[in-house]
Amino acid sequence: MNAKLLHIPADIIETIVENAFEWLVVVDRKGMIIYINHNYCEFLEVNREETIGRHVTEVIENTRMHIVAKTGKEELADLQFIKGNYMIANRVPIIKNGEVIAAFGTVFFRDTQEWMKMDSHVKSLLTRMQPYIQKIDSGVKYTLDDILGESQQIISLKEKVKMVSNSDISILIRGESGTGKELFAHSIHQLSSRSQKPFIKVNCGAIPENLLESELFGYEEGAFTGAKKGGKKGKFQLANGGTLFLDEIGDMPLSMQVKLLRALQDGEIEPIGSTKSISVDVRIIAATNRPLENMIEEKRFREDLFYRINVVPFSVPTLRERAEDLTLLIAHFIDKVTNRLGKRIAGIDRNVMEILKSYSWPGNIRELENVIEAAVHLTKGEQITLDSLPDYLQTQTAIYRFNNKKLKDIVEETEKWVLMQSLERNSDDKVLVGKELGVSRSTLYEKLNKYSLL
Repeated sequence: MNAKLLHIPADIIETIVENAFEWLVVVDRKGMIIYINHNYCEFLEVNREETIGRHVTEVIENTRMHIVAKTGKEELADLQFIKGNYMIANRVPIIKNGEVIAAFGTVFFRDTQEWMKMDSHVKSLLTRMQPYIQKIDSGVKYTLDDILGESQQIISLKEKVKMVSNSDISILIRGESGTGKELFAHSIHQLSSRSQKPFIKVNCGAIPENLLESELFGYEEGAFTGAKKGGKKGKFQLANGGTLFLDEIGDMPLSMQVKLLRALQDGEIEPIGSTKSISVDVRIIAATNRPLENMIEEKRFREDLFYRINVVPFSVPTLRERAEDLTLLIAHFIDKVTNRLGKRIAGIDRNVMEILKSYSWPGNIRELENVIEAAVHLTKGEQITLDSLPDYLQTQTAIYRFNNKKLKDIVEETEKWVLMQSLERNSDDKVLVGKELGVSRSTLYEKLNKYSLL
């Protein structure tokens, strides 16, 4: 093999060396440059002929090549700051007859962002192998492959996930209820460097105000009546080293917003009943379907907290805005439900598909999945028909719903349906429902009471 290598023409060897590495430099045992490839010279803005014979420290900023050539100790995947950016470099000694005669250095990633993008890409590929390898239980249920869609909005968002996952910056995911915000939160954690650490979710709207502080920060033994013996760790401590997902953060009371902001700014929490602070290292991902800017104006959400969590904003589109994904999602949910039930569904009636496509889907993907599941259960044959759909969905087409009905009944039925959709869109926030529909508080409550929607 060595004999064959000796017969490779010098120009071929030079071409290989020039292109095998992005940047390559070779120094002798004294640290003098004996070779540097063209790409590296272009980046450094130096003339190659003039660098040969110069000490490496005179040419490359913050280099350690001369140290490796002297000590004979290799340095792999080391960060090196060059021209305002961190590079990822390898430095390897060249040894002959047990003696260091030179050293070569390579840069595989020209900046840390390049590395993080590659790392996220590799992790994304590995998620497809999860059924075949041992799954690490970090609290993550979903990966990027669980986010279905071929629309440009979804493709762009998934690329954005890969770009920001490996950083520690805070992320705010916004979108209507049922759009899949939690799937994006799980995917970001799963592709991050914190993926081996816990992913802890807190639903800020589901926990009573008087319990939220102890849930987030924990408490010491004897902190209050009914406190557990030995105390209890809060979600911040449980998520230490990993990710804390603050779902429905727009529902967090103002009093807790102040304490949360302090914890994020200081990187410390103070359990209830404790006299000392505890350092925590968590990455924050928050999600909301609330109009936070309006809530800031109404003094219902702190502006300083908003800017703290909204470093990288994500806006998840509604199902209405990605209508081209509807057919794909319907097919996916039919397969999912039928595989679980062992039921055969061969297709969907054309009129049913028209209704599904014309419907506005205020509950988004969550509502679509529920509708398909109900339809599969209610289908008697092998095709989903109009009778399989929930009654409220059939109101989307008057030909099926309003035949032989009085105008008064049609108006009331439509009014009730509009109220139900607005309540779902605004997560039962009556103030927002009133504003959306343009009715007074007293009128709204009168109608909600009429249709038993309170």
